[in-house]
Amino acid sequence: MPKQSVSPQFLKYISLVTLTLQNAVLGLSMRYARTRSGDMFLSSTAVVMAEVVKLVTCLVLVYMEEGSIRKFLHAIDKTVLKQPMDTLKVCVPSLVYIIQNNLLYVSASHLDAATYQVTYQLKILTTAFFAVLILRRTLRSIQWGALVLLLAGVVLVQLAQSSPTTVPSGMEQNQLVGFSAALSACFLSGFAGIYFEKILKGSDISVWMRNVQLSLLSLPFGLFTCFLYDGAVIRHQGFFFGYDWFVNYLVLLQAGGGLVVAMVVKHADNILKGFATSLAIVISCIASIYLFAFHLTFQFSTGAALVICSIFMYSHQPRKTIISDTHSLIDKV
Repeated sequence: MPKQSVSPQFLKYISLVTLTLQNAVLGLSMRYARTRSGDMFLSSTAVVMAEVVKLVTCLVLVYMEEGSIRKFLHAIDKTVLKQPMDTLKVCVPSLVYIIQNNLLYVSASHLDAATYQVTYQLKILTTAFFAVLILRRTLRSIQWGALVLLLAGVVLVQLAQSSPTTVPSGMEQNQLVGFSAALSACFLSGFAGIYFEKILKGSDISVWMRNVQLSLLSLPFGLFTCFLYDGAVIRHQGFFFGYDWFVNYLVLLQAGGGLVVAMVVKHADNILKGFATSLAIVISCIASIYLFAFHLTFQFSTGAALVICSIFMYSHQPRKTIISDTHSLIDKV
């Protein structure tokens, strides 16, 4: 009996569900982990552990691609060890990603999940900026309009926020700190994403092997960050201070998120990816109302609606346009 292949339409719907849940659940989980009562884990160590998980996962995927231990070791030796200059090219995005992920924890600590989710969509703007600057891409008029709409939406969302409050963890919320961290993370995400895309297109090395290089170089930077900012706590309380099952789950979620997106992105077109991102914003808003007593105002709703519209406008492709680049700008982390 012939083996039935999975239909492209089914894969599209699976991609939609996966992308939506990944976008929504990560923001909500980070917010809960940083505001709940009890011993607060060190976000710098969580970033390092996420890189460890990504490294192990990518090594397994490279092994599956090669098919045997001998070929796997040969590929690692040939790509990572015998091409040190090529590996060093990944130093820049590896450092940037470590800083970016730490900033995202700062942002999640000071912004509610819905505001964080909307504000972080500014990465579309920063990615477009670096794509024009580094890759010399040109944007259509509708895309420039979408970026203006995006900026207006985020401004409305930020202005809709109330005065600082104190959360169960005892930390006082500072909107300016949270927004500054999110904005900085967006700039770093845009730069690192475009830089990494340029590296990928300039070689025949697989995306999984590139991620192995990325994680190998990210770990020393991450450990340096841990001991630079949290060295005293680590020496007295230990590297895994404050860890429990939820923090372990968060580490796995953060590590697997980018890898899952990379696996399903080829099955989802730009409109579908825009829909997934927009749906994640809606889910975050609704969940925040029940989980974090978030107050949904008309101004916030208007700003979020503008951001959602901008995502669809930016990802829209003319019917007659032939798309040769399979990597959309809004896929970048």
